[in-house]
Amino acid sequence: MSTRSNIGMQNSDGSVDWIYCHFDGYPSHNGDILFNHYTDREKVIQLIDLGDISSLGKDIGEKHDFNKPPDGQVNAYGRDRGEKDTEYQTSESVEEFLDEADEEYTYLFDENDEWQCRSEREKLKSLTQQVIDSD
Repeated sequence: MSTRSNIGMQNSDGSVDWIYCHFDGYPSHNGDILFNHYTDREKVIQLIDLGDISSLGKDIGEKHDFNKPPDGQVNAYGRDRGEKDTEYQTSESVEEFLDEADEEYTYLFDENDEWQCRSEREKLKSLTQQVIDSD
């Protein structure tokens, strides 16, 4: 069974570019990876540029066999399986992103380059090690 999530990045104009992630969306997995390995805007941009992903890894990695992803690498629908229409989406605001992002977990790399998260339709809160460990 999958625990789905949305991963977004707030832009300087307030819009949010975001992707869907199919597996392991809970804070103790995807939250931990984002918090510890996607700490600078450039790497978050590279992740978002991949479009929708099957699973998040500590590293962006390179194109690979979708059915045999290397350990620790992102497994992307477009790059690795050749699917079409998997590009990231853009919402005009954080509020619009939160309305559209209806998976079990939502992550936002905000304008201060800090991760925020929410479960279901709760309010966003700072993603901290305490949140990750309490999952």
